[in-house]
Amino acid sequence: MLVLIGVELLDTIRAYLVEGVVHAEIVLEVALIAVARKVIILDVKEMSPLALIGIAALVITLAAAYHLHLERRRRSLASAPAQASEKS
Repeated sequence: MLVLIGVELLDTIRAYLVEGVVHAEIVLEVALIAVARKVIILDVKEMSPLALIGIAALVITLAAAYHLHLERRRRSLASAPAQASEKS
């Protein structure tokens, strides 16, 4: 998992250097992978219920943000050909 996080971070840095922008999709992927790694190594018996609820809320929030970002991107790509044909 740690290697996967490193690869995603390198992809983020490469995208920033090439395009000059930080891609939210990649940042959200890295965050989801990091939290998933934390959940995998987590000892549930030592954690308080409130901390577990907080981690669950974090996972749900990151997943929802990733989904919304992909949905917005899909809609903008779908509307791009329509806008191009209107200009012609």
